[in-house]
Amino acid sequence: MLEKLRKQLQQLTPQRLDHIVMPEAAVLLPIVERPAPTLLFTRRASHLSTHSGQVAFPGGKREPFDSDLYATALREAEEEIALDPALVQPLGRLSDVISLHGIRVTPWVGIIPPDLPLMADPGELDAIFEVPLSHFLDDHRTHTDVITVDGVAHYVPSYHVAGHVIWGLSAMMLVELLAEGFGMPIDLYQRPQGPLRHHPERKNRLSTSSTTATGSAPSRSNQ
Repeated sequence: MLEKLRKQLQQLTPQRLDHIVMPEAAVLLPIVERPAPTLLFTRRASHLSTHSGQVAFPGGKREPFDSDLYATALREAEEEIALDPALVQPLGRLSDVISLHGIRVTPWVGIIPPDLPLMADPGELDAIFEVPLSHFLDDHRTHTDVITVDGVAHYVPSYHVAGHVIWGLSAMMLVELLAEGFGMPIDLYQRPQGPLRHHPERKNRLSTSSTTATGSAPSRSNQ
């Protein structure tokens, strides 16, 4: 499974939004190399002023001293969950996404060994947890959030796992990982079966429109 993922991501040409001038951030999608591989998530601490209690991948804003955005993702993962950068096997990057707060986020995928002594930074996180990749590949979504940006509907899966809710920007990144890395028939722009939960329509923060990886809709928005 992971070797196939490696080959698929090496062939992927992700959408880059380098032409858009805005703050940059990066996240790491850590796949734990178990007999049944898992995907590692974090939960933001409840005392934070923004994104409190939300499930996310390790990551954060780029600092001036970061050599590139992959370095940002590794540094943030080390700061947030004590993940040694030397233990990450990089597989590649996914398409840039634009957060609701006007930040360009670049996702990176990497493989990490199982049972590392990871530790959540209490200033930022209150949980680290893993979810089997099979949970997503078998599409065990509880419902689909319909997030409409500039008239374009995004069908974003929402997963409830052991009291955690995975949705929004993290779920959008996950959709590309599943579709491009594993060939799963999942798409942000095609209405799926099952219950829908509609959210108020939003306007893109960008002064000029840009295209998504499908080349037909505005940039993806955060939750």
